[in-house]
Amino acid sequence: MPTKSLDAAVPATDSEAAHRLPTLMLAAALSLGSAIALGLARFAYALLLPSMKLDLGWSFAQAGAMNTANALGYLLGALAFPPLARRWSSGVLFGVGCAATTLLVAVSGLLADTHSLLALRVITGATSAAIFISGGVLAARLASARPHDAGLVLGLYYGGTGWGIVASSVLVPLTIVNVAHGWQFAWFALAVACAAFAAVAIQAARKIERVHPAAHPATRATANAEAPRWPRFSLALAGYGLFGVGYIGYMTFIVALLRNAGMSAVVVTGFYLLLGVATVMSARVWSSLLDRMRGGQALAVLNALLAIATLLPALFTQPWVAFVSGVLFGATFLSAVASTTAFVRHNLPASHWAKGISAFTIVFAFGQIVGPMVIGWVSDGAGLARGLVYSALLLAAGAVLAACQKPLRATIK
Repeated sequence: MPTKSLDAAVPATDSEAAHRLPTLMLAAALSLGSAIALGLARFAYALLLPSMKLDLGWSFAQAGAMNTANALGYLLGALAFPPLARRWSSGVLFGVGCAATTLLVAVSGLLADTHSLLALRVITGATSAAIFISGGVLAARLASARPHDAGLVLGLYYGGTGWGIVASSVLVPLTIVNVAHGWQFAWFALAVACAAFAAVAIQAARKIERVHPAAHPATRATANAEAPRWPRFSLALAGYGLFGVGYIGYMTFIVALLRNAGMSAVVVTGFYLLLGVATVMSARVWSSLLDRMRGGQALAVLNALLAIATLLPALFTQPWVAFVSGVLFGATFLSAVASTTAFVRHNLPASHWAKGISAFTIVFAFGQIVGPMVIGWVSDGAGLARGLVYSALLLAAGAVLAACQKPLRATIK
């Protein structure tokens, strides 16, 4: 009898593994959308910033305004997403966002006028929001299909931004040419990477739409009665807003800080590459935390670690400190984003996931609008190190607020 029982367990284990692997592969493929939205369309700008700033004669405040413009577009995209989601499926919005962002990144290589670049960054932010939010909804559906791997699935999706960081850390240094407007060639290279990533990500989104369709409209009336109102998770929203201010200051100016400290291009490229690899690996590191914590505790832990990572290069300028900071930051910051989707999944009915993710994305966008301009303004007056100290303090404040957020309800399967 024991032998029979053991034999019977083997096929079950094999069957579990056979179902688990395709789900994780699908999440990884979908994650290339987040690589486009953030890794290539936004964070790659940190590598381009020193060349663009020198070529176009920008101050740090003007350089920060480019990411502020991108965040403004991101906010507009987040505000527009709920009505758009009532008309088109998440898969459609994801595909359109990927295609449009790829085109806009290519157009960035055709412009050299500051005002035109600002306008383009606004539009790119809006299309990136369409990718990020719709992809988050699709990832949440995929996570619910495998509750035991939910944290890992969400972590894989958001951690996919690291693939964009890794790609840009290789492409940008290789394609910036030492001529007037030589940074434009890097934008073209990033557009090619966007196109390749989009081809894979859009196919994954279509498969998820087909295999895991949205909740039937007939369930919405019940869901409306069950959905908690946003003031009940205002502490989590506020903590996430401060995360948006603090983290974007680091991602916008860290490369400029390291270059100003006298670090070589090879060291800076190695730093950025390590940051990207750590971002990809973060899914496995924090998956159990995202599964266990149903309130704001996960966001609190991650914000606190980000504050430490941001403070390190502001206080110490040695290359090894920069690498420690980059690994810790990369292994943490996209998991903070994933923690909000996990919070939505734990506390809101499925029909409200798009609204919940949009609410967090809106406060995130507000933070990113404020962050680059304020930190850039501080950096112009007191230096880049002081700007990062302010970023770290804001992240620490966000950790305190998030820690006070309690779960709203029992987990919804």
